[in-house]
Amino acid sequence: MGGIVNGPLVVVGDALLDRDVTGTVSRVCPDAPVPVLDERSGIDRPGGAGLAALLAAAQGTEVALVTALADDAGGARLAELLTAAGVQLFPLHLPGATAEKIRLRSGGQTLLRLDRGGDPQPPGEPPQAALEVLAGARAILVSDYGRGLVRQPTLRAALADSSAPVVWDPHPRGPGAVAGARLTTPNLAELRQLTGDAGAGSPLSTATRAGHELRRRWRVGAVAVTMGADGAVLCHSGGTPLVVPPPSALDRVEDACGAGDRFAATAALTLGDGAPVAEAVGEAVAAASAYVAAGGAAGLHRERKRRPALAPARTAEGLVAEVRADGGTVVATGGCFDILHAGHVATLQAARRLGDCLVVCLNSDRSVRGLKGPERPVNPEADRARLLTALDCVDAVVVFDEPTPHRVLTRLRPDVWVKGGDYAGAGGPELPEAELIHRWGGRVVTVPYLAGRSTTGTISAARRRGLHLVKGAI
Repeated sequence: MGGIVNGPLVVVGDALLDRDVTGTVSRVCPDAPVPVLDERSGIDRPGGAGLAALLAAAQGTEVALVTALADDAGGARLAELLTAAGVQLFPLHLPGATAEKIRLRSGGQTLLRLDRGGDPQPPGEPPQAALEVLAGARAILVSDYGRGLVRQPTLRAALADSSAPVVWDPHPRGPGAVAGARLTTPNLAELRQLTGDAGAGSPLSTATRAGHELRRRWRVGAVAVTMGADGAVLCHSGGTPLVVPPPSALDRVEDACGAGDRFAATAALTLGDGAPVAEAVGEAVAAASAYVAAGGAAGLHRERKRRPALAPARTAEGLVAEVRADGGTVVATGGCFDILHAGHVATLQAARRLGDCLVVCLNSDRSVRGLKGPERPVNPEADRARLLTALDCVDAVVVFDEPTPHRVLTRLRPDVWVKGGDYAGAGGPELPEAELIHRWGGRVVTVPYLAGRSTTGTISAARRRGLHLVKGAI
């Protein structure tokens, strides 16, 4: 299923011309109650699939763009900008005019957007060179902006026949992905339009429900629902979604325009390198978050406010009551945490970002012995609990004596139950706690984990080293 590693990333989709006109406002128009913008500067840049190609090329990747260009000044300007950025162009003929989006901005805010180009026109046939570059692609990103390019029958057949991984970034006005595409990447609003889902329940439940519906309907490998500053939700063949929060919170978002393009392009490139889908989505979330944090492209100025982390409460029950009274989300996870390692910390940090407090359900010493054998735990429960509560991402710890945390979960009734991504194998069984959590409307999710880290592996490595030292001393 992997693409040709040495080939380019091929972006297929509708290219637009974006223009930001920036100026100052010091007066109101005398014949209408609207501000007067005195233009100071203007910047042209590729938009739509052109922006996706531009962002990928900026990372040093070989990029080819299959798009439709009109024979007008806008089309010529688009070709000039893309070629200057190192993007190889394989254009189809576009009847009519180039689509343009002009944003009038002042003081960091968009006052008005003016669209030009009229209704979409069906493009001509793709040249043979475009079909050949698709056949030799490392990976393919379909960046659909709803203007009809990916409805072109010859182009669509070439996409369906490709052996490279295909990532489909859809548009509500566009067609469905070709069957067998590796990943499709709608945002939550697009997903609701594509499936007709009314959005009942939390955003997470909507993303999960509608994501699985879209995956079945389009017969694609997986659906990654982008959730803005909250990362992404991956719906794959397993029943439990993989929630991928951003690496760190963004206190201020200057510019989110292009974040979805950066996400989809990164996912396509990572899949083209042979990575699994879950890893590709994790890389994509990190790349999109870094892009937004660095300023992004011109767009709406907005702020994202997050609840501060809560100090650990006297009891888990008291903490849960406090968070619920404030309308917050309670997150819980569980495990032995016998020898705390980087994999544990990654899971706990990711879990904490999903809500307003994190409660860790910790297996007692007796519970660990029953699960792991008489030589475990290495560290007693008091020490394990102390280490966990010392982490900023953990708000409370509850020790339970039974083989499973069912009893403590029934008492706490968390809104979200989290396990590490190693539980999210494609097609694997649902987590044993899922049925219980669903009784009160809670959600069960997995989060990314660091491969190769485990308590058992740590103990085995320590024993091997100890044996080697003993033999060396002899």
